[in-house]
Amino acid sequence: MNGQKRDDIKPGLEVDIVLKEDQRSGKLTHGVVLDILTNSKFHPHGIKVRLESGEVGRVQNISE
Repeated sequence: MNGQKRDDIKPGLEVDIVLKEDQRSGKLTHGVVLDILTNSKFHPHGIKVRLESGEVGRVQNISE
């Protein structure tokens, strides 16, 4: 799953996100979803979440 649909993402899921400062390099950060910050059902660049570590970014991959 690619993280573009809000319904696919729930608190407690392990995901890979791209932080704002890493968007150019594409470097991913792994963590566990704490909050979902995007209100819309779909976002082409990924749903924005806050990880338990406090980092905020857009979901690129959902770990199965």
